[in-house]
Formats: sequence, structure tokens, C-alpha cells
Amino acid sequence: MLNTIFLRLGKLLAGFALMISPMALALPPGLLDNNHPAVQAVIAVQKTVTDSWMQQPEVLGTAVAVNESGTPVLAVYVDRDAAKAGDVIRDLPKNVRGIEVQVHLTDKFRSMKGNPHGGGTSHTALQTPPIQLGTSGGWSKDLANGFCCGGTLGSLVQIGSTQYILSNYHVFESDIVSGGNNTVATTGDPIIQPGLIDVNCNVSGAQTVATLEKHTSLPNSNVDCSVGKVVTGQVKNDGSILEIGTISSSTAGALIGQAVKKSGRTTGLSRSSIVGLNATISVTYDNECAGGTAFTKTFTGQIVVGHKASRFLK
Repeated sequence: MLNTIFLRLGKLLAGFALMISPMALALPPGLLDNNHPAVQAVIAVQKTVTDSWMQQPEVLGTAVAVNESGTPVLAVYVDRDAAKAGDVIRDLPKNVRGIEVQVHLTDKFRSMKGNPHGGGTSHTALQTPPIQLGTSGGWSKDLANGFCCGGTLGSLVQIGSTQYILSNYHVFESDIVSGGNNTVATTGDPIIQPGLIDVNCNVSGAQTVATLEKHTSLPNSNVDCSVGKVVTGQVKNDGSILEIGTISSSTAGALIGQAVKKSGRTTGLSRSSIVGLNATISVTYDNECAGGTAFTKTFTGQIVVGHKASRFLK
């Protein structure tokens, strides 16, 4: 049954607990979700051009976005550091079959584990169990090549009567080579809180809150996720998330302009809004902590959240 978790989630997670809240922006009539005719028109064009455009390494992805007047457009994400970025932008059409093409310069998309935010509620401190989620955590052996790593224990999922912590593949199980630490992530390995990165790389400063259930979502599926089976008494059974609380078990469709907030190890509590739908995005993954590139995965059907002033993702 755990295999169905990945299909139910259906979206790339990025190392944090994410919650959709009431809309932040006024939207045009006929809310701009994936079923809106204007969005569908952009998706139809997107399907015809994305594969060929992304054969150019400078093009990192596409999505349905809106222009300043609120009209759906086709967004193209171009690597700002690529030597030929200017040439690629000049060669891209201004519109395709009447759909405006909008270029966004961006950094490469890469799964990362960053430095913690400052101030407010600590998302990196050792908690007294049962813990809240949206906190620092990770694989207990996530140390290699002179570094230790960690990420976010994102949210709680339940199948039958069994509860699991949901996080990312790249937080719980991306160590797939024995090179830097003579080990790889294996089912049954402890999942700890906080992560090694927040206890000076010494596992004795952390506590076991779950055990890894390895299902290797990547590179073959369309989600970056991994789960750990909760150790009895170690995690709040209502799934409470730091600075957010308990979230609804119901899901809602994404809308352009919809407000979102998340609670994560690196950024703490942060807020933004949805700026793109049906994104196709390439993301690069390492093979272990501070290791080399393992693979680059192209995800489809993703949601793009605004990152203005670098306040939402790290």
C-alpha cells in the first residue's frame, strides 16, 4: 500500500511541509486552475514545444503562468548562468499559436539541504517528544566526504492505522553509493530529529523518531518523496506542524495566485503564492551528502511557487 502514497501525492515536494490557504490575490473570473479554458489553451501549446525546447541544456523547464494583466502565458525557465542563455532567449519565439511566451532567468533547480533561518520558533532544536513536524531531521547516517546533511521532516501520512513521516527522497534515502561513508540508505535505518547538520554531525545529539521505509521514488516516478514509519510516542499523532498546527486531511486543487505557506528546517515559516501550473522542470540530485551528481530528473505536472526576494525556498 505504501507504493500508492507516491501516486496520491502527485507533486514534487521540496523538503518542507506545505499548506494551501485562502487566495492571496484577486483572480480573473473563472479561477485559473488546470481546468480553466485559458489555462488549457496554454497547456496545449506547452505540450507541443516543451520536449524540443528542453533538449537545449539552457532551458530548465516550462509552466503555465500569467502576465501583468492576468492573462495565462507560457513561462520558460532559462539557466541564468549558462554561457549561451542570451542566444537561447533570442531564439525563443515571442508567442506560439497566439500564446505569449514569457522568459524567466533562474538558477539551476537542484535538491539541496541548506542553512537554518534565524529568529522566531526554532526549527532546528531538539524537541521533547512527541515532536511537531516542519522540523530538522533526516537519515541518521547522512555524513560523507567531510560533511553532514539533513533536511525537513515534512508532514504526517497515515495508511490504515500506521503513521509515517513524509519527507523527500533526497533527505531520507538519496545516499545510493558507498563511496564517502561506506554505506547506503536501507529500510530500517533510523530517521532522526534534528538532522545531523544541526547536531554537529554527532548522532548522539539527536533522537530516533521513525525508521526508513525505502521505496526509491526516484528516478523512476514523478515525485520526490520518502517515508519513515513513526516510532510509537515520538511524533504527535495529529500531525501538528511547527507554526502551522494541524492541517486538514482534505486536499484542494491549485490556483494561480493562491496563497501558500510552509514550515521547514531551513526557512522556518514562510509564505508565498502559486505563480505557475503544470510545470515541467529538470532537477539535479546528488548520490550522497556532498557527493557527485547521481542523475537529473524531469518532473511533470508540477506547481510553481513564487520565490520573491528568496523568502520561500532555500
